[in-house]
Amino acid sequence: MKIFQCSRCDFPVFFENTICENCDANLGYLDSENDIFAKPPEDENWLVKGKQYSYCKNEALNTCNWLVPAESEIGLCQSCYLNRTIPDTSNHKLHERLQNMEAAKHRLVYTLQCLGLPVKSRFEDTQSGLFFDFLSKGDVNVEGNKVMTGHANGVVTILLGEADVVNRETMRVSLNEKYRTLIGHFRHEVGHYYWDVIFQNNDEFLSEFRTLFGDERESYADALEVHYQNGAPKNWKTDFISEYASSHPWEDWAETWAHYLHILDTMETAYYFGLNGDPKLRNSPHMRVETLYPYREDLSFKTILEETIPLFYAVNSINRSMGIKDVYPFAISAKVKDKLEYVHYILQRFKAEKK
Repeated sequence: MKIFQCSRCDFPVFFENTICENCDANLGYLDSENDIFAKPPEDENWLVKGKQYSYCKNEALNTCNWLVPAESEIGLCQSCYLNRTIPDTSNHKLHERLQNMEAAKHRLVYTLQCLGLPVKSRFEDTQSGLFFDFLSKGDVNVEGNKVMTGHANGVVTILLGEADVVNRETMRVSLNEKYRTLIGHFRHEVGHYYWDVIFQNNDEFLSEFRTLFGDERESYADALEVHYQNGAPKNWKTDFISEYASSHPWEDWAETWAHYLHILDTMETAYYFGLNGDPKLRNSPHMRVETLYPYREDLSFKTILEETIPLFYAVNSINRSMGIKDVYPFAISAKVKDKLEYVHYILQRFKAEKK
């Protein structure tokens, strides 16, 4: 992610900040400009390039700092307009979990916009738009079905328990997962949504997908049942980024997609920090780091990955110095590299066809 500054005093600020800790200006993120803007507390609205902006309505819930045109009838930013169901915010615990959910979702939407992907609410596009439901275990959705984290027909459901660190870590350990984060859930589940957007009704894309990932027409329910009963094949690391990716081609795509977003966001953050490195190692030019802006259309994913691998090694090493688990605890095989490269390639083709 880009590194932001207060536009009033240049003090470094985070993407989620609403107040500059240096000059006390109110801060708001404007996605159309991909920047954070400040206004003095006494001013009613933000003035950006001659146009008036105000906070998204959900700023009142302390879940959003994005700006919308002051005359907007909806009053919701692009990210918040994706919500179909949120919890009762009078419940302190649920409200806190919603805040964590929204922090992850807003970062997801930021990345999707950087990629130039369509980000439309189902309120706008009833056929192919996107909804999010944030529900508790045991709840039912608007269709009356019991819920679990997942995606179905353009609706991404994330259980609120995933926004609780203790609950999420307990689940990670019980499922023997190396990595389980809230933003990881968002990236994975939205990968299912974009599979539908990109591949449905495109025979050429589907043929290419099946060659690399397998035939998604095999029974999804049966494949998951076999996976949960027998686990991943012993040699899964050769072909898949995770054990779960081996369960079905759809899950392989979603896991690969999520890792693609992990890599791009990490590289962009390192780029804006100017992180480059020439480690003090013998005979290791491949471990030098030259960070790149990953959303340049002329960049191949191979080039991005060549710089990301030593970057992850450096960050993992720093974490280990602090006794913290690796940020990226995965090994990328040759086959997984091909799949990641394909995600990059198919997104470029998809966007080109939509122009």
